[in-house]
Amino acid sequence: MNFKITILLLMLLMISACSSIERLIPPSINTAIKIEESETFKELKALPKPIGAIPVSVYAFRDQTGQYKPQANISSFSTAVTQGATSILMQALSDSDWFLPVEREGLQNILTERKITRASNKNNAQAELPPLTTAKIILEGGIISYDSNIKTGGFGAEYFGIGSSELYREDVISVYMRAIDVRTGQVLVSVSTSKTVLSTEARAGFFRYVSFKRLAEAEAGYTSNEPMHICVKQALEKAITELVKKGLQKRVWKAQ
Repeated sequence: MNFKITILLLMLLMISACSSIERLIPPSINTAIKIEESETFKELKALPKPIGAIPVSVYAFRDQTGQYKPQANISSFSTAVTQGATSILMQALSDSDWFLPVEREGLQNILTERKITRASNKNNAQAELPPLTTAKIILEGGIISYDSNIKTGGFGAEYFGIGSSELYREDVISVYMRAIDVRTGQVLVSVSTSKTVLSTEARAGFFRYVSFKRLAEAEAGYTSNEPMHICVKQALEKAITELVKKGLQKRVWKAQ
């Protein structure tokens, strides 16, 4: 009878420690899905419409933190922040109605293909290529800060070898972005944004003798970590939104 009560108490602790019992079930293999729209993306799309899209170029938007993934007792050479921020920024600019991004990161590849095209059509004067689109604004900046363990905490309880606990940790990434006039080199608008990266862990288990020379032990739990590239995406989308709003306040550009 005592054993049944112990099992019942364990189940209650597991349910209370874990917000959903489905999280304890190992996930199955899934197909690729589209990244869901975040609140920052909806805010970006909710901006007032511009008079016309502004051609903008991005040569590089790099990780300037120099941070590596924190791992206990080993040396890690994996970076803590994604190295594909330029691609994420170009996607956000393309999704917005305010900017018309032109390719500059892979400019050498475009020039090479244009040479090949000219060489293959050199006998056809009507196949002359148009000039490349010029940008009016250059976006500069980068991911300038990654601070880990900004906040840590948790809660736990244990009674007669039966216990549960829940822990959390917050990291913060910061992004700085500035819009530069191509004609004068003047910094028109500069903004900064930050995004927290949340990690949580919940577990429950028990460890006790249920009878003489019979030891029962069980443990269950799960962890949840925000994907870093999703956090970078949201920080960049927020930066573009603030860039447009600040530009409207300073009358750098106008809405309809």
